[in-house]
Amino acid sequence: MTRQAFMARLREGLRGLPAQTQAEILADYETHFAEAGNAGRPEAEVADALGDPDRLARELRAEAGLKRWEEARTPSSAGAAVFAVLGLGALDLIFLLPILMGVAGVIIGIGVAVVAVFLAGVAVFAAGPFVGVPGGAGAALLGGLGVMAAAASAGAVLTIVTIGLVNLLVWYGRLHYRLLKPALEPQAQGSVA
Repeated sequence: MTRQAFMARLREGLRGLPAQTQAEILADYETHFAEAGNAGRPEAEVADALGDPDRLARELRAEAGLKRWEEARTPSSAGAAVFAVLGLGALDLIFLLPILMGVAGVIIGIGVAVVAVFLAGVAVFAAGPFVGVPGGAGAALLGGLGVMAAAASAGAVLTIVTIGLVNLLVWYGRLHYRLLKPALEPQAQGSVA
């Protein structure tokens, strides 16, 4: 594969990443080709050493998604990290996607239940003193506060569990992510010896 073909496929695979990230990655791989050319290595050899540009683009996109999650732990960055890891392999996707969908469904269901319980606590707190709850207005106020506190605690635990699961998914992605060594590294080691 020629330098131009490799870079075109890599550029196409990086679409959707921020322009600055794309430019940095492409400049890095242009440097690999330029240094190898100066050392007298053919373009095809360098392209083979770098690997499949489509796979490389998927891995670089995954790494960008994982870095985004590490820098800003927001729901959108968590989604980006999840999709970045899923993009690494179709086989992993077949096994991982149903598990992730089930876990996401459970988390969403628990989240909806937590909100509903909190709103029920608000209703007891607000309306209980006027409805004639057994134990009087004090029991209604304290009961409402207790239900709201329990829901807030459950929401906090759910948040911690969700962050832990996203971190576990990031770990899984890094476990399956292979870092590419520069194309010139074997030559540089050989020239030092």
